[in-house]
Amino acid sequence: MGSVLYGMLRRKPIEQIEDESASSGLTRTLGLWQLTAIGVGGIIGAGIFSLAGAVANEKAGPAVLISFLVAGIASAAAAFSYAEFAGLIPRAGSAYTYGYAVLGEFAGWAIGWDLLLEYTAIVAVVAIGISGYFNDLLGFLDVDLPLWMSGAPGTEPKGVADGSYKVNLFAVLLCLLIAYVLNLGMKSAARFETALVYLKVGIVLLVIVVGVFKINSGNYSPFLPFGWSGAFTGAATVFFAVFGYDAMSTAAEESRDARKHMPKAIIYSLAISMVLYVLACLVLTGMVDYRDIDPDAAFSSAFDSVGMDALGAVIAVGAILGVLTVLFTFMMGATRVWFSMSRDGLLPAWFAKTHPTKHVPTRITWILGAGSALIAGFLPIAEAAELTNIGILLAFIVVCIAVIVLRYKRPDLPREFRTPGMPVVPIIGVVFSIWLITFLQWQTWVRFAVWFLLGCVVYFAYSRRASALNPYRRGPKR
Repeated sequence: MGSVLYGMLRRKPIEQIEDESASSGLTRTLGLWQLTAIGVGGIIGAGIFSLAGAVANEKAGPAVLISFLVAGIASAAAAFSYAEFAGLIPRAGSAYTYGYAVLGEFAGWAIGWDLLLEYTAIVAVVAIGISGYFNDLLGFLDVDLPLWMSGAPGTEPKGVADGSYKVNLFAVLLCLLIAYVLNLGMKSAARFETALVYLKVGIVLLVIVVGVFKINSGNYSPFLPFGWSGAFTGAATVFFAVFGYDAMSTAAEESRDARKHMPKAIIYSLAISMVLYVLACLVLTGMVDYRDIDPDAAFSSAFDSVGMDALGAVIAVGAILGVLTVLFTFMMGATRVWFSMSRDGLLPAWFAKTHPTKHVPTRITWILGAGSALIAGFLPIAEAAELTNIGILLAFIVVCIAVIVLRYKRPDLPREFRTPGMPVVPIIGVVFSIWLITFLQWQTWVRFAVWFLLGCVVYFAYSRRASALNPYRRGPKR
C-alpha cells in the first residue's frame, strides 16, 4: 500500500523537465505573435459563431453577454496561473505537466487523461458547429445535400423524417483535414493557422461594425428572460470557448523563447478574444430577438433576417474557414498532452515517436483525428459539448492550486511572469471553477466518472509501473 501511495505522489523534478525538453524531438519555430494567433485561434470560434446563439436562444437570452463575462473572469484568474507556469516550465503538456511537477504523478495523470477526452471532444463540437454554417451556406446557394450525410442521427429538423440522417460527413472530413495539416510540421501548420486567424478576426470585426447599425434596442428586453440562473448556466456552457490559451500552452517546446513569449501570448490572446466576444454578443442579441436566433448559424441567419443575405453568406464562409483554427489549436493540444504522457512512460512510448523530418507526433495526431471525427460524425452538438467542460474546469482548479503551492515551496525558482494578487487571484480561479461546475448537467458528471474510472484502470494496471519515475520499471531509465 505504501509503495502504491508513493507512486501516486512522486513528483517530476522541474530541473529534469528542463533537461528532457531540450531533446524532445520537437522543433522550436514559433514566435510571440504566432503563439498569440494560436491562442486567439483556440478561443474565438464556436463560442461566437455557434454557442453564443445557442446559449442566447435556449438558456440566457440577451444575458448571454453576462455568461461570457462570468466565464471570462473565471478564465482570466486561471490564465494568470497558466502564464506563470508557462514561463517557469516551458514544456509540452500544459496542466498535465504542471500538476505532475507540483502535486504528484496521479494528479498529473488524472488531468492529462481527462484533457485527452476534453480536447478531442472540443474538436468534434467545433467541427459540428462549422458544419451548421456549411449547411446554411449551401441553403443560400440552393444546394441540397443528400440527407444521409447531412447530420448525426437524431438531429433531423422539423419536416425531415427521423432516421434520415446517418452521419455528419462534413464534420468528419474537417477533423481529418486538421490532422493532415498538423502532420505537415509545426512551421507550415502555424502559417496556415495564423492566416486563418487574421481572416477570422476580420470577419468578427465586420459583423460588429455592420451589425451595430442594425441593432434594435427593444431586443434587449427582457434582458434576463431565464433569470440569473440561466445566465450562470450559460456561463458553464460557454466556458470552453474562453480557454484556448490552455491548449496553446502545450506548444511550449515549439516556441523559440517560451519563457518570455508564452506568458505574454496567454494574456494577449485572452484579452483580445474577450473584447471581441462582448461586442459580438451585443450585436447579435440587438439585431435579433433571442427567441428567433438560429442556434446553429446565429450570425449568418441574423443578417439574413435583416435583408443582408449576401453578407450572411460571407459570414458563413468566414465562419467555416476561421473556426478551423479552433480545431487546429485543440487537436494540437491533445497531441502534445498525449506526447508528454507517453514520453513520461504513463502511456506506451510508441506514441511519443516523432516524424524524422516533420518533427511532429504523427501517430498520435492521426489517432486523435479519427477519434474526433467519430464523435463529430455521430453525436449531436449538445451531447458532444457535454463531454468538454468539467475536465477543463478541473484542470483550472489543479493549475491554480499548484501555482500557490509552488510559489511557497520553491520561491527561489526564476519566474518570467508572476501571478498578481497571490494567493487571492488563483483562489478566485478555484472558486469560480467549482461554482461553474455546479451548473453542469448530471449527465456530464456520469460521462466524466466513466472516463475517470477507465483512466484509473489504465493507471494502476500500466502507467504506475511503466512510469519513467518508477525505479523498478523494466527497460532503460529515462
